[in-house]
This record gives sequence, C-alpha cells and structure tokens, in this order.
Amino acid sequence: MAEKWTKHKNEINLINPANKRNIDIIVVGTGLAGGSAAATLAELGYNVKTFCYQDSPRRAHSIAAQGGINASKNYQGDGDSDYRLFYDTVKGGDYRSREANSYRLAELSGNIIDQCVAQGVPFAREYGGYLDNRSFGGVQVSRTFYAKGQTGQQLLLGAYAAMNRQINRGKIQAFNRHEMLDLVIVDGKARGIIARDLITGKLERHSAHAVVIASGGYGNVFYLSTNAMGSNVTAAWKIHKKGAFFANPCYTQIHPTCIPVSGEHQSKLTLMSESLRNDGRIWVPKKIEDAKAIREGKKRPNDLSLEERDFYLERRYPSFGNLVPRDVASRAAKERCDAGFGVNKTGQAVFLDFASAIERYGKERASIHGNHNPSKEEIRNYGKQVIKEKYGNLFQMYEKIVDEDPYETPMMIYPAVHYTMGGIWVDYNLQSTIPGCFVLGEANFSDHGANRLGASALMQGLADGYFVIPYTIGDYLAQDIRTGKIPTDSKEFDEAEKNIQDTLDRLINNKGSHSVDYFHKKLGHIMWNKCGMARNAQGLKEAMAEIRALREEFWKEVRVPGSQYEFNSELEKATRVADFMELGELLAKDALNRNESAGGHFREEYQTEEGEALRDDENYMYVAAWEYNGDPATEILHKEELIYEEIEVKTRSYK
Repeated sequence: MAEKWTKHKNEINLINPANKRNIDIIVVGTGLAGGSAAATLAELGYNVKTFCYQDSPRRAHSIAAQGGINASKNYQGDGDSDYRLFYDTVKGGDYRSREANSYRLAELSGNIIDQCVAQGVPFAREYGGYLDNRSFGGVQVSRTFYAKGQTGQQLLLGAYAAMNRQINRGKIQAFNRHEMLDLVIVDGKARGIIARDLITGKLERHSAHAVVIASGGYGNVFYLSTNAMGSNVTAAWKIHKKGAFFANPCYTQIHPTCIPVSGEHQSKLTLMSESLRNDGRIWVPKKIEDAKAIREGKKRPNDLSLEERDFYLERRYPSFGNLVPRDVASRAAKERCDAGFGVNKTGQAVFLDFASAIERYGKERASIHGNHNPSKEEIRNYGKQVIKEKYGNLFQMYEKIVDEDPYETPMMIYPAVHYTMGGIWVDYNLQSTIPGCFVLGEANFSDHGANRLGASALMQGLADGYFVIPYTIGDYLAQDIRTGKIPTDSKEFDEAEKNIQDTLDRLINNKGSHSVDYFHKKLGHIMWNKCGMARNAQGLKEAMAEIRALREEFWKEVRVPGSQYEFNSELEKATRVADFMELGELLAKDALNRNESAGGHFREEYQTEEGEALRDDENYMYVAAWEYNGDPATEILHKEELIYEEIEVKTRSYK
C-alpha cells in the first residue's frame, strides 16, 4: 500500500510539454480542489478554462472552512505518521472508504503544507517560529495546521494567487459568473459543457479534451445547512444523468457545533469550528428541572455549579472526550435534547463552555509573566487573551449572531448539515464512469467513507488538485495529442444546448403560484425530518413518495419572475432546486437500501444497546454506485466491494 501511488505514477502515460500546449481542459468550480487543479494544470502547459458561478474564485465556499487542515508531519512529536493518519481516516469513516485512496491522501498531506507555506499561507506558528498544530475529533494526536479560524480563506487565497499567475500568462481563461448546465459527450467521451452566462443569460458552448468537475457537495438539499446559499449539486447531477455513477448519496455529515436554528425565517446556518472542541467542554444540566429553568429564562447557565453539569461526551467517551468524531458528537447531542435536556427556547441546543480553558490558560500565562499569585480577575483576563488569539474571529462571529458574549456565557450549539461524503463515483485516477470526466474534492465520494474527520476536507481538495489530477489526467489525455481542437458545432452540442434551453423556457413560462424558496424549504423539511440525523425504513419510504409528489408540484406550480436574458437569481435557484428534487429521492433510496448504521448514516433499527451505530459488514461493506436510468426511484445499483488488507476491520470505539 505504501508504494502503490509511487508505483502507479511510474507506470502511467506522460505527455511532453510541446503536446500539452495543444490540449484543452475545462475545470468547473474554483474552490480549493478546482482552483489548485486549474493552476497546476496550467503550470504544466495545458490550456485551461475555469467556470464558477461567483463573481470571483475567491468567493468559493472553501473560504468558509475555519478550523484547519490535517497533515501527518509529526511536528509535535506525539507519534503521528502517514499510517496513523490513514488509519484514523478509515476508522473515522466507519470502514466504508476505499483503502488505497485514503492512504494516498495521508501520504500526500505533508506535501500540501510545504506547497502552501511556499505560497505564503500564514499558518499559525509557535513562539519559536515553527508551525503550530491543534487537535480535531477522532484522533489522539495534534496534526491540524491552521490560520486562526480562517484556514479555508487563507488556503484559497494561495490557490487563487496561483490561478492569477496563469491567468496573466494566458494559460487560464476564467469564466466567472458562469454556471455549467450540462455535459457534452461526443463518441462516448466528455468533450465539453453548456454554460449559462449569469449576467446576460445567454447559453454558451465550450469544448475541451477533458472536463474536471470540482463543484463541491450537495448539503443544500436539506435547505438549511452551513453551506453557502449558492452551493448546489447541478454540475455533479448533470454528469450523473449523462452516465456518471453517483456513489453513497446517503452519507451526509451533520456537524455537531453549529449555531442552533432560531426560527422559520432562516435561510442558512452558521458553523462554529470543530477546533473549539479543543478547549470548549460540551454539557447540559444534569437535572431536567434545571434545563427547563434555563429554557424559560429563570436560570442562567453560569448559575449551575460544575457538579450540576453533565459533560456527557467526557462521561460517555473518556478516551476521546469532547474530541470524538462528528457523527458521534452529533448523535450524543440529539440524544440529550430528545431526552429533554436541551437548553435554548426550542430545546434544540447544548452548551459549549470555555470557562475551564480560560482558567487553565490564564494561570499558565500569568506564570509566564512572572505573576505567581494572580487574582481571579487577572487569571480570567490572561485566559481570555489566549482564547482570543486562538479563536477570536469565531467568538466575534458568534456574538454578532446570537448577541451574547461567549467569553462570559457558554455558547449554545446544535448539529447541522455540513458536508457530504457521498458524490460521483471515481476510480483511483479520479475519473468517473464517463471517460474524460474527472471529479475532485467534495464532489467525489472517494476518501472519507461514511464520516469525514474534521480538517480533512481541505486536505482532500488540495491533494486532488495539486498532487493527484496533474498526474492522472495525463494518463488519459496521452491518447489525445493528435486529436486537435474539439468543434462545438456538432449535433451533440446542438442537442445538449436545446435540452437546456427547453428547461429554461419551461421554468420562465411556468406561471405557477409559489416561489422557488417555497419548494426548497418544503424539500428541506422532508429531508431533515426523514433523512437527517436519524432515519428509519418507514420514514425513508414516506420521504421518497413525498419528494416525488413535491417534484411534480414544483414543475406545475413554481413561478420564476423575470426573463432568461438578464441577471436572474430566481432562475438560477430554480435550475438548482430542480436537481435537488431528484437527488433527494435518490438519497432516500440509498439510505433505505443500506440496512445498517455506519458513520453519518444512522438507521434507528440498527444500533447497539448503548445507541451506537451498528454496521453490517457481511452485507454492506461496499460502495453503492447508482446508475441513472431516467427516474431516481428506479436507478440501478452497482456495488464496489471494499477490501481491507492493511487495516483490521472492527467495531469503532472512542471510549
């Protein structure tokens, strides 16, 4: 396993620099995966076109990542290694990831840090100047590199700078405010896309020798999520409908530390970084009467002594405590709230408390300053300084949204949809089942199994873009060095453009009675209530039927104001929600098919006596890859058996 990637690189086909100048590549999505891929491919000499619906690649949702990026550098000397990162990734994914891909990810992780430091990414450093690390959930080492609480932004600026260099050289043509609406297949190969200019509304044809999809995940199928409101599944879903298998759509991640829902008016949720669980302690009152009093405003959380607080993660999982994986922490919070111990007005929140950390850091800093007998007030002030240095922007964001000071009062948090481990099926080269169509980052399924560990999304996106696709795409494109330019006046481009135009005409001319958001919210309610943190067969069957009925109503009753040939955000949303309507049914179908609990997929019928996920390795140790056949309800299941040769498969335990 340790030699597989090196051996593979040594055996794949190469293209000489002169021939690369004659090859065109389209990259859809310019976040960390797409941005890094575009910059690297252009640096190699390929002609690259990039497409993003935002006004700048800098606005890709990768910018929202807060806590950090994993790498097995072992700078802390705490026993980390490539193997340990690989093991933690497979175990964290509940033994449902492809072993070879996960190992490659761990192997490349150190290269990513070197690349980003060379770009000038301002990672946090210790007093002596060395790069600092902190811990994330599901591991017992400190391997997460970070830039305060804005790691994604800083990494994206690095990739964006690399892109800009190639744009200035003329090797990248950037099509901002453009959305891919279909894939064009010529003679069985991906040869281009149909894109809509979101400013003018015109449809455009773009050809290439290969198409790279790096468009992110599909969490917004739930309506309320931590994703940017524009995040969508359209690019991935369009290639699925053209023949790319969609793998494990039911593997959705619920993040345990998000600001709770406050009412029906909300359009998105806000993440509070997992890094906060390094120093924050999660608790609810031990007595249900105290929880009720806090909900009613008769008591404040600080009125309760330590003995009156239930630090339930530390109680249930003593080895990992507050740093258990996300799926475990989320289900534990739900269990406490369902039992009546929730602490906000809706009963759907738990506390994340920094009082202990403030005191601990305060004493340490007082000692550093030679103050060996500090007062309580001095300890608090010193401690708050340290917390501000570590998490200042996160605390500020929380206070602006909730209007409470988290330095003085515990944060209130609750799980929310955050990431999707499912996605387009890809092989070891990151190629989908459509030749010439490659899929990177969160848009593919490959590395995280049924649950992603914190700080591993940035790692996968940059590994795919900087260090995998530049090698593997050449193996495919070696056959195209004599192909020449791909024409856009073929019948395949004509047909693809006509299909998109027909859909846009139908939406614009449909004089229904409800907005796009009306239908998106209804879909979100179905998805969260029946396909969310906990699922069961009855609820999933109901969800499939309800989504199908809602989809039919959508096409009859949706109203899209304005016209196609203008900047029309409602039309943008309509095409995206139409795809969510189909994906939602497949997600429920996949969850219904998987009669086990694994990672983020939790079936209530399959759990241990202690409420933990109960896998069925005999019957479900496979990747479920779905083939589109015209109807999400009848898609064809293909199975990729998962074989573990380097790791012993056993029941996950964080106790």
